[in-house]
Amino acid sequence: MYVHASVAVIAIFLAGVAPARSDDLPQAFPLLETAGAAPQPFGIDSAGEGTTRGPATKAIFLRPQPNLSLELRTTSVLGKELFEQGWHPGNAFNSAEGPGLGPLFNASTCETCHRRGGRGPLHTVLLRLSIPPETPAQQAALDNREVKEIGDPIYGIQLQERAVPRLPREGGKRVVTREIVATLSDGTTVILTQPTFSFVFLNYGPLHDAVMLSARLGPPIIGLGLLESVASRDIEALADPDDADGDGISGRPNYVRDPATGQVVLGRFGWKAGVPSLRAQTAAAFSNDIGVSTSLFPAPHGDCTAQQTVCLGMAAGVTEGPVDTEAPDIILDQLTQFVSTLGVPARRNADDPEVLAGQRVFVGLGCGGCHTPTLVTSHAAEKAAHRSQRIWPYTDLLLHDMGEGLADHRPEGDATGFEWRTPPLWGIGLTELVFGGKAAFLHDGRAPTLTAAILWHGGEAQAARETFASLSPADREALLAFLTSL
Repeated sequence: MYVHASVAVIAIFLAGVAPARSDDLPQAFPLLETAGAAPQPFGIDSAGEGTTRGPATKAIFLRPQPNLSLELRTTSVLGKELFEQGWHPGNAFNSAEGPGLGPLFNASTCETCHRRGGRGPLHTVLLRLSIPPETPAQQAALDNREVKEIGDPIYGIQLQERAVPRLPREGGKRVVTREIVATLSDGTTVILTQPTFSFVFLNYGPLHDAVMLSARLGPPIIGLGLLESVASRDIEALADPDDADGDGISGRPNYVRDPATGQVVLGRFGWKAGVPSLRAQTAAAFSNDIGVSTSLFPAPHGDCTAQQTVCLGMAAGVTEGPVDTEAPDIILDQLTQFVSTLGVPARRNADDPEVLAGQRVFVGLGCGGCHTPTLVTSHAAEKAAHRSQRIWPYTDLLLHDMGEGLADHRPEGDATGFEWRTPPLWGIGLTELVFGGKAAFLHDGRAPTLTAAILWHGGEAQAARETFASLSPADREALLAFLTSL
């Protein structure tokens, strides 16, 4: 079997070694012993003490970490109600008359794009928009990280496919697919579906001639609070932007400006690591997807642009007074708390011989070069339930060039049109259960199976992809069994 893995990755698997720490906690690896937990060399407890257990149901991703305080557990319950509730005109929290939803929007509830805490259905794919900078001021704003992208002059940074009554929606999308036949070494053929998105029924005029679009499907939201609690230095230590070790993998960070502090910090959320925190991610989704204003993104009309005068003239769900946003901070905080305290299901069949064989294939292919198996959260994390936890998310949270096949050709902050943040793999074996049917992997949902998702890998993962295609059927099935166990 082809072997392409660093000594560090092999050590993580076989010796249970955790990555270097950036805080001042003593670095004897028995961090888990000091936290009162037994070591898990193969990551059965995916989220450390935040790992959830119980029957595998469709709602398995909505279970909170079991190690939460009573206060956090209560807040999480309130946040879950907000996650599932539908927003509608007239449902602002501080105004009985004004609308909370919209005026332009893509979804009326968080759950729409993160079904049961997992991926969104294919019909919820969003189209992000931007144009190249056209003025020195726009270029300076990008250079200074005041913005991550320059939106379309009329349609902003996201196509809004829905609108409140008496306001035209921005338009719709059309998808045309092309089938590509991939042939594996044993003659097995796999159909790869490549989607091309375009616009229909544009109601506010033509798009910019140089508009760039990127299709985005809502990702799972499990374990995000633990990922937020990994120290930035630990993530930065995994970066190798110049491929100094010569392994063909050159992950690098995306640095963005935090809307809460104004500081430039490490981005770690979103398909291109363009968001620095869960609070910012939640507020951005409120603004861009639902059209609800918060203290971080206070524009009451969401993604309406200056040229959409009718939209800007619609009543907003805010009133004069101490609370001047449609979702006050208590609402933003409760929803953020819910998302940040979701646990991760324990692995299944981790000691099965085929799963262990697949783990060896995973290491041999070099998959751990990007899908870093294990990280350790900071002892100084904000929440006690997140501190000093050894977790197994299978991500380095860094940007990697994934090749032409997956490229969207749309930069976002430091990320190029070829780069994507490594998505976590924990929980991936439960995708079909949570989804309630056919799965949809990758940023635009193009891959219905894990095999198809792997075969779309290119760029830094091209060697791993080619070796996967040459595996024996037994090794291939073992690898899939391992991934399904996560």
